[in-house]
Amino acid sequence: MNLAKKSPAARAGWATIAVIATLAWAFPVYWMVNSSFLPGSTLEQLTPTFLPFGGSLSNFEAALSDGTFLRALGMSAAITFLTLIVCIAFAFLAALAISRFRFRGRKQFVLAVLVIQMIPAEALFIAQYKMIAGFGLLNTVVGVSLIYTATVIPFTIWMLRGFVAGIPAELEEAAMVDGLSRNQAFMRITFPLLAPGLVASGVYAFLQAWNEFAVALILLPDGSKATLPLWLRGFLQDSAVNTTNWGEVMAASTLVAVPVIVFFMFVQGRMTQGLVGGAVKG
Repeated sequence: MNLAKKSPAARAGWATIAVIATLAWAFPVYWMVNSSFLPGSTLEQLTPTFLPFGGSLSNFEAALSDGTFLRALGMSAAITFLTLIVCIAFAFLAALAISRFRFRGRKQFVLAVLVIQMIPAEALFIAQYKMIAGFGLLNTVVGVSLIYTATVIPFTIWMLRGFVAGIPAELEEAAMVDGLSRNQAFMRITFPLLAPGLVASGVYAFLQAWNEFAVALILLPDGSKATLPLWLRGFLQDSAVNTTNWGEVMAASTLVAVPVIVFFMFVQGRMTQGLVGGAVKG
C-alpha cells in the first residue's frame, strides 16, 4: 500500500490506526514496569493505578535480596550464548550447502528440516530427558544448550537459506576473475552481505533460548541451576502466606526483560536490514 498516493484524510486515518496499535502493544510493557514500583496492597485495589506516584524500589530489593537473580542470570546467559554461537555456525554452513551446492540427498535434507519443525516439542520431552540423563548432562549448561540448539536450528537454517539464496553467486565469480580465491571472494564479498541475515537469525535464536521454560524445567531439576524463566516462576506464589505478591512478580519480570532490551539496542540496526533484506531475492 502506497500511502504517498492517499489523501491527507486517509493518511491521517492510517497513522491513527498505527498509533493505536502501537499503544496497545506497548501498554502491557508499561503496566509491568509501572506495577513494579507499586506495593502489593495498591495493585490489589479495584481502582487501577496508572502512574507510580508514591512508589519505591522495595519490590526490586526483594527480588534481588537472596542473590538468586545473578545466579539465574549467569545460567541463562551461558546457555543462550552457547546456543546462539553453535546454532548460527551450523545453520550458516547448512544454509550455504543447500543454497549453493547440488548434492545427493539435498531435497530430502530440506524436507527433513521442514518436517522437524512440525513435531510438537512436548512429544520429545521424555526422549530428550532420557538422552541428556544418559549422557550425564542434567543440570548443566551443555545439556540444555544441546537441546535448545536442536530445537532452534531447523528454522534458523530455513531462515538463513533465504538470505544466502538472495545473493547472486555471480558476485563471487566476478571477484574470482579479478584474482581472489574462492575463500577470499566469499569472505570479502558474500559474507558482509549476509551479516544482516545472520543478525536477524541470531535474534530469533537468542529469544528462543532466553525465554524457553518447559525444556529448562525438565532438564534443570536442581533449583540452584535455574534459568531466569524458572527463577521468575518462584515469585508466582509465596508458600508462607499462600498468595502472590504481584509487585515482586512485576519487578522480577522487568529484571528479566532488561538484558533483552540491551541486546536489541545493540542489534536493532542490523536486525532491521536483515528482516527487510530477507524478503527480497535477487
